[in-house]
Amino acid sequence: MSLTSPTPRKHIPQRTCVACRQAYPKRELTRLVYAPEGGLHIDRTGKMHGRGAYLCGKPTCWDRAYRSSLLEKALKVSLNEADKRPLLDFTPHS
Repeated sequence: MSLTSPTPRKHIPQRTCVACRQAYPKRELTRLVYAPEGGLHIDRTGKMHGRGAYLCGKPTCWDRAYRSSLLEKALKVSLNEADKRPLLDFTPHS
Protein backbone atom coordinates (compact mmCIF):
# COMPACT_ATOMS: atom_id res chain seq x y z
CA MET A 1 0.00 0.00 0.00
CA SER A 2 1.64 3.19 -1.14
CA LEU A 3 0.64 6.55 0.19
CA THR A 4 1.23 9.47 -2.08
CA SER A 5 1.48 12.83 -0.50
CA PRO A 6 0.03 15.83 -2.25
CA THR A 7 2.51 17.98 -4.12
CA PRO A 8 3.89 20.55 -1.71
CA ARG A 9 3.01 24.11 -2.60
CA LYS A 10 5.89 26.41 -3.33
CA HIS A 11 6.14 29.42 -1.03
CA ILE A 12 5.33 32.69 -2.80
CA PRO A 13 6.97 35.69 -1.10
CA GLN A 14 4.59 38.55 -0.31
CA ARG A 15 5.47 42.25 -0.14
CA THR A 16 3.38 45.32 0.65
CA CYS A 17 2.91 48.35 -1.58
CA VAL A 18 4.03 51.41 0.41
CA ALA A 19 1.22 53.53 -1.06
CA CYS A 20 -1.94 51.38 -0.82
CA ARG A 21 -0.67 49.00 1.91
CA GLN A 22 -1.97 45.94 0.01
CA ALA A 23 0.06 42.72 0.04
CA TYR A 24 0.92 41.21 -3.34
CA PRO A 25 3.21 38.45 -4.58
CA LYS A 26 6.68 39.95 -4.77
CA ARG A 27 6.96 39.49 -8.55
CA GLU A 28 3.86 41.63 -9.15
CA LEU A 29 5.43 44.68 -7.50
CA THR A 30 8.16 47.06 -8.60
CA ARG A 31 11.08 47.50 -6.23
CA LEU A 32 12.56 50.94 -5.68
CA VAL A 33 16.03 51.11 -4.17
CA TYR A 34 17.95 53.89 -2.53
CA ALA A 35 21.49 52.88 -3.38
CA PRO A 36 24.34 53.32 -0.87
CA GLU A 37 26.09 55.63 -3.33
CA GLY A 38 22.94 57.74 -3.43
CA GLY A 39 19.99 58.09 -5.70
CA LEU A 40 16.67 56.36 -6.18
CA HIS A 41 16.67 53.54 -8.73
CA ILE A 42 14.00 51.25 -10.15
CA ASP A 43 15.24 47.74 -9.53
CA ARG A 44 13.95 45.54 -12.33
CA THR A 45 15.96 42.53 -11.13
CA GLY A 46 15.07 42.75 -7.43
CA LYS A 47 18.72 42.21 -6.53
CA MET A 48 20.25 45.68 -6.29
CA HIS A 49 22.06 46.58 -3.09
CA GLY A 50 20.45 49.17 -0.86
CA ARG A 51 17.28 49.76 1.08
CA GLY A 52 14.19 48.89 -0.94
CA ALA A 53 10.49 49.66 -1.02
CA TYR A 54 7.75 48.26 -3.23
CA LEU A 55 4.99 49.83 -5.33
CA CYS A 56 2.16 48.04 -7.11
CA GLY A 57 1.21 48.79 -10.71
CA LYS A 58 -1.63 51.22 -9.95
CA PRO A 59 -0.87 54.70 -11.35
CA THR A 60 -2.50 56.24 -8.27
CA CYS A 61 0.08 54.54 -6.03
CA TRP A 62 2.97 55.86 -8.14
CA ASP A 63 1.47 59.35 -8.08
CA ARG A 64 0.96 59.17 -4.31
CA ALA A 65 4.53 57.96 -3.77
CA TYR A 66 5.83 60.87 -5.85
CA ARG A 67 3.73 63.55 -4.14
CA SER A 68 4.01 62.37 -0.53
CA SER A 69 6.76 61.36 1.86
CA LEU A 70 5.83 57.65 1.84
CA LEU A 71 9.03 56.61 0.09
CA GLU A 72 11.17 58.74 2.35
CA LYS A 73 9.69 57.00 5.39
CA ALA A 74 9.99 53.52 3.86
CA LEU A 75 13.56 54.08 2.65
CA LYS A 76 14.59 56.11 5.71
CA VAL A 77 16.16 58.87 3.59
CA SER A 78 15.39 62.40 2.43
CA LEU A 79 14.52 62.62 -1.26
CA ASN A 80 14.48 65.75 -3.39
CA GLU A 81 12.65 66.27 -6.69
CA ALA A 82 15.65 65.07 -8.70
CA ASP A 83 15.78 61.85 -6.65
CA LYS A 84 12.08 61.21 -7.35
CA ARG A 85 12.44 61.77 -11.11
CA PRO A 86 12.56 58.01 -11.89
CA LEU A 87 8.99 57.73 -10.56
CA LEU A 88 7.75 60.06 -13.28
CA ASP A 89 9.81 58.46 -16.05
CA PHE A 90 8.82 54.85 -15.28
CA THR A 91 5.60 53.31 -16.61
CA PRO A 92 4.44 50.69 -14.10
CA HIS A 93 2.93 47.40 -15.19
CA SER A 94 -0.66 46.93 -14.09
